[in-house]
Amino acid sequence: MDIEQKQSEIIDHFIKEASSASSNASTLASLITEATSHPSLFAFSEILSLPNVLQLEATENSAYLDMLRLFAHGTWSDYKSNASRLPQLVPDQILKLKQLTVLTMADTHKVLPYDQLMQELDVSNVRELEDFLINECMYAGIVRGKLDQLQRCFEVQFAAGRDLRPAQLGNMIHTLSNWLSTSENLLVTIQEKIKWADSMGEIDMKHRKDVEEKVEEVKKSLFKADINFRGHEEICPESGGVMDYEEDRIRPKR
Repeated sequence: MDIEQKQSEIIDHFIKEASSASSNASTLASLITEATSHPSLFAFSEILSLPNVLQLEATENSAYLDMLRLFAHGTWSDYKSNASRLPQLVPDQILKLKQLTVLTMADTHKVLPYDQLMQELDVSNVRELEDFLINECMYAGIVRGKLDQLQRCFEVQFAAGRDLRPAQLGNMIHTLSNWLSTSENLLVTIQEKIKWADSMGEIDMKHRKDVEEKVEEVKKSLFKADINFRGHEEICPESGGVMDYEEDRIRPKR
């Protein structure tokens, strides 16, 4: 089962659980903790958009809503900067948030220096970092890449996408609109090139036909000229034959 299908089933499970919890704040808080600790869940926008989850805002459990937003869009550094206003994370949540941090970094850069990764993940040495990337990221299927010990970097070949921030949606729509406009212009250019190629092909065929017709006319003219020449030879043989006869006639006989 691929990561997208697996996540979809997990998300559906938590959505059903959250919907059945109605407005029970403590139950929703526990559900958020469970979802953000799940080892195979890396997308949270669907849960975050549920009306009863959003109702946690301005309640005594609003910190759990903020924590869910952190897992949807934030990083380990964001948590450290706001730890005093958020619930304390359990080890599974810390691991998950560090995995999400790698996804965020891989989304913007395809070559991640070891030094930068160690700083963002609070890792003290290269061996620990490489073990984390292999065991917790690549084996989990959220990233694929190459560990370059010589250059001290991680070369990203694939990274799973994270939830979009609200502001990112507008930028994505703008980017897709530009792509669509460029594609349409390119299609028009291709169609014009095809029409030009077709017209040039027709002109070439017409030119070739004209040349072939002229060649045939020249062949016919040459054939007629050859026939006329041969007919003239038969009617007017060479004078050399007459002279030989005259010489033979006046030659004295023995």
